[in-house]
Amino acid sequence: MSEFVWQLPSRGDGRSARAAERTRGGFGEPAPTIATDIRRTSPFDNLDQVIDAAELTGWDGVLAPFDPLGEESWVVTASALRATRYLRGVVEFTPTFGTPVYAAKMSATLQTISSGRLDWRIHVDVDPDQARALGDDVTGEERYRRADEFLTVARSVWNAAPVPGAGFRGTGAAHSGEYFHVLDGGFRGILSGRPFPRILLSGSSEAALELSSAHADIHLLTLDDDPALGAEVQRRAADHGRTVRLGLELPVVARETDDEAWFRIDRLLHQVHPDAPAAGPDPDARPDEWAGFDAFGYPTARGLVGSYDRVARRFAEWSHTGIDYFVVSGHPHIDELHRGGEHWLHLADPAGRTLTAEEASA
Repeated sequence: MSEFVWQLPSRGDGRSARAAERTRGGFGEPAPTIATDIRRTSPFDNLDQVIDAAELTGWDGVLAPFDPLGEESWVVTASALRATRYLRGVVEFTPTFGTPVYAAKMSATLQTISSGRLDWRIHVDVDPDQARALGDDVTGEERYRRADEFLTVARSVWNAAPVPGAGFRGTGAAHSGEYFHVLDGGFRGILSGRPFPRILLSGSSEAALELSSAHADIHLLTLDDDPALGAEVQRRAADHGRTVRLGLELPVVARETDDEAWFRIDRLLHQVHPDAPAAGPDPDARPDEWAGFDAFGYPTARGLVGSYDRVARRFAEWSHTGIDYFVVSGHPHIDELHRGGEHWLHLADPAGRTLTAEEASA
């Protein structure tokens, strides 16, 4: 069974292709009072509805993205885990968030309140200007060395098996490295006895591949990556005595027919570029792919466009080739994730999402 995770909005939502006009969730200028409810609401109301809809329509998890100008991913993930019963929550953050021990301690509590549904996505390649604004002057491959040490320390203080409390004593975990130092660390009592979060990583550089082979549980690819990249990650992981699952992150526009899906793309494109020619499949690519999603603010340029059946078949193809974890995005979020959950998720991955003959006749 594959896993399908929805990427949550971090700074507003809406139908417009222009990010500044996506005012759902409290971002942007308020609508005229004649056109809106003047009673005060929380900006999180829209986000809560998206999270609830993801669980209601059968998604396996939600991912709160790292966004220096948006909502804090740790707070969003904690809210999602507390409000749901089955969804996994993926928090994306950088190693500058805090010490690895602090991140692990927060995660131990979140694992307790969610019965072990928290995952980590480590964001290593931060824009240099954003990094400096966050007080971080580490650059280049040094970022990957720090991420490696961060994950090593976080795992060293974690105890998946219960450990009795002993006052202020740790469990003897110690580390003296380039970036972090720990003496007699290690969790006991209520902070022990929970699974360590699964680690999601991405990237195609030599440093990124080495980091994933040593630490990732899931390595995320994009449609623009070299198809051989996944096999290379898994080969390197095997050298470490580990196994790594492969995932894919991509935007999706799916409708009843291919024409309807491409009409949606064309409409969005002309909001951004009014004089652009009609949108359509790239003649050098597959008919269900389009490489212009970055014009609408998506982090990846290439995504899927097509009918529900076509999109479902493509996901099924990936699953058969060993890619079994998908991070899907689209906006308006609540509209698009409902379309996915109601129209193509069960076609893309029938196992566990449709009744067997025995269950249907029971």
